[in-house]
Amino acid sequence: MNHPARIAHQVLSLVILCIGFAACSQYTPVPKPRGYPRIIFPERGQWQQFDEAYCSFTFEYPAYAQVIQDTDFFDQKPVHPCWFDLYFPHFDARIHCSYVPIDAQNSLNKLRRDAFKMTDWHNKRATYIEERPFHNTWGTKGMIFEVEGPAASPFQFFLTDSLQAKHFLRGALYFHAEARPDSLKPAYEFLKEDITHMLATFRWTD
Repeated sequence: MNHPARIAHQVLSLVILCIGFAACSQYTPVPKPRGYPRIIFPERGQWQQFDEAYCSFTFEYPAYAQVIQDTDFFDQKPVHPCWFDLYFPHFDARIHCSYVPIDAQNSLNKLRRDAFKMTDWHNKRATYIEERPFHNTWGTKGMIFEVEGPAASPFQFFLTDSLQAKHFLRGALYFHAEARPDSLKPAYEFLKEDITHMLATFRWTD
């Protein structure tokens, strides 16, 4: 092969080689799946007794939780001193608890209707709400609401006493995070098991 032909052959080989490398380097980017923060679950199985003087009931709640009494409600005092949050710092979640005594102005039927309305209003984005009657061996009864979908509160309940009908307590679980069911599910399932224990041990003290 003469000199000019050899140079042309080398140039052609180099061009083909460059095209091959370019073709190999071209790819369609694939988006990475969304990552969620890792949850460090607290130790389970240690309980403490709720025994606050401003409430007429008691129950067992996890040792990793904190009771925080509400001192204001939209810049006003709560309706009753027995308004509090059960705070779970590991999950940045709270159960908002509000107590109302049953009387002539607040009958049991009215409070029940209000509880159903509040569940519907707070969970407009819910895809499904399961309503489940509740009672335990301590004479406490009520209703549990489990909410599916990107709702503000995935678990709500109300409790009353089955004999004298003097007391009414409403609770709603909230996460201080955007309502993403997939990412919150592990934390929610963990908390739901402990909330179930709390309700099972709930009893009125007067």
